[in-house]
Amino acid sequence: MRPALTQTAQFPSVSAPVRRAIDAALYGEALSADDGCALIRASGADLAAAMAAAAELNLRARPHRRVTYSRKVFLPLTNLCRDRCGYCTFVKGPGQAGAHTMTPDEVLAVARRGAELGCKEALFSLGDHPEWRHPEMAEQLDRLGYPSTPAYAAAMAQLVLEETGLLPHTNCGVLSRDEMAALAPWNVSMGIMLESVSETLFEPGGAHYGTTSKSPEQRIATLEAAADFGVAMTTGILIGIGESLEDRVDSLIAIRDAQGRRGNIQEIIVQNFRAKPSTRMRAAAEPSLVDMLRTQAAARLLLGPEMNVESPPNLNADGCGAYLLAGNNDWGGVSPLTKDFINPEAAWPEVAALRAITAEAGFELRERLALFPDYAASGRWYPSAAVAHRAGELVADDGYVRPESEVR
Repeated sequence: MRPALTQTAQFPSVSAPVRRAIDAALYGEALSADDGCALIRASGADLAAAMAAAAELNLRARPHRRVTYSRKVFLPLTNLCRDRCGYCTFVKGPGQAGAHTMTPDEVLAVARRGAELGCKEALFSLGDHPEWRHPEMAEQLDRLGYPSTPAYAAAMAQLVLEETGLLPHTNCGVLSRDEMAALAPWNVSMGIMLESVSETLFEPGGAHYGTTSKSPEQRIATLEAAADFGVAMTTGILIGIGESLEDRVDSLIAIRDAQGRRGNIQEIIVQNFRAKPSTRMRAAAEPSLVDMLRTQAAARLLLGPEMNVESPPNLNADGCGAYLLAGNNDWGGVSPLTKDFINPEAAWPEVAALRAITAEAGFELRERLALFPDYAASGRWYPSAAVAHRAGELVADDGYVRPESEVR
């Protein structure tokens, strides 16, 4: 029998299930769903031990104690979508106030200003195939000269890369292989949130009721298909939307399994639901800081030291520093120019403030591309020569943004 590790020995009142899970994770063993459930219910001494173990696992892969972020512009290419989720204010109907699809001139104007401000990433967010639901979108795409929203997104990513040097990262929605093939050459990475594998969310009254693009199977398939085109992917879970704690564990394990099959998941996001007045879920309770910490610790212990784990700092401005004590190593994208169009009520922190928060927790803030340093340094995850060339101009051999290009 292997000996118990010192991390749990420091906490003699830790429960046996949590002790087993922590020791297994620190020995490099794959945790079971039961292990994950013990961790994600942790409180008191169990939570303290889980957070300490998650922090140690993070440092095993990152002894330099660096925490990363990407300096970006946010381009909401279109806020029309084929679906309406119960928590979303980003999506509008064609006749609704605020509905908009950006023109190429609008895209370039924002991207150029972002490049002037030292941004490296152009984050494209858009609704999933809105032309399948809204004839107005199909007509607009036809006027622009494109057969589909993904085709338009691919063209705009190419335009931004070639005209401004910003490296696109497209939050792509569910894609066919042909759509992925068109987008891949112009994106340094892409993203699709798994959110949850919970079937309950599709029942009447659930967050995903009536949606067709939130199928876990389709989202996992999009993540895995991207590997065939050399695309590193960001994914994650959205907590507090009606899922159970067990659902969270099952979602994290589904991501772990996909990563084991294809190896192209560069990051997982543990994102907290925020209630918004104009949505069906306006009265739903938001996850607490403790809930975030135990979910982050469980994510790190389930997914291991190498995975990059992020939670957005603007969605918990007062408590986000504690995330770094639960195994997180990344803040995601932060913009000096554009707001968070998905959570417009939550302002981005200034980089100087984020640097101070990071230092207070005992870490150094470093800038990265939308492709994480470990993936950039490997040289494997560049989907085209154009992307590889531009990324090579911006990053050093260790995959971080060159010090002379980093905005302080």
